[in-house]
Amino acid sequence: MKSTLSVLTIAIAAFGASLPAFARDALPQATQQSLALKDGSTLYVFKDGKMAREDRYGRAAYLKQGETLELADGRKVTAVGNEVARLDGLLNDGHRN
Repeated sequence: MKSTLSVLTIAIAAFGASLPAFARDALPQATQQSLALKDGSTLYVFKDGKMAREDRYGRAAYLKQGETLELADGRKVTAVGNEVARLDGLLNDGHRN
């Protein structure tokens, strides 16, 4: 009985440790690339070319169409679209009931 209980405990602990790995799996699959911005936020480019911004605190942030953004390496990018709702859904996928 003790060995069965310890095996079950180990299995539950291993499953719990693996949960954070699945938390943001949907985001890389939906985006073509992610670019670090100078202010510490991240710009995501979706496969359809539209963009969304995640602030430095991990929240989806408003992005103005045509806004010029400066990347961490100094390059400038013009925003295409404002997919804030799409990004919010991906960031929170699996975290809401």
